[in-house]
Amino acid sequence: MLFHVRMDVAIPRDLDPDERTRLVTTEKARALELQRQGTWVHLWRVVGQYSNISVFDVDSSDALHEILWNLPLFPFMTVQVTPLTEHPSALSANP
Repeated sequence: MLFHVRMDVAIPRDLDPDERTRLVTTEKARALELQRQGTWVHLWRVVGQYSNISVFDVDSSDALHEILWNLPLFPFMTVQVTPLTEHPSALSANP
């Protein structure tokens, strides 16, 4: 199943700088791991914001929920999830 996910991050300014560095570093490592596994299919930055637009390919909405809830920065995120399906006018549906 494909999901479009927007993640807006708001790390508190008063968070300990070392903790912030640790969280950002572990978040990046997890994102890279999920991309290499083929789960986090696309990852784009939203220009001018601490946000991203992503596409995930997972077995179920529960699987996506588990991934998102376990991201190191999840406590500081607002997340919007949209399930995706192929459009009948897409080139992939009309070879």
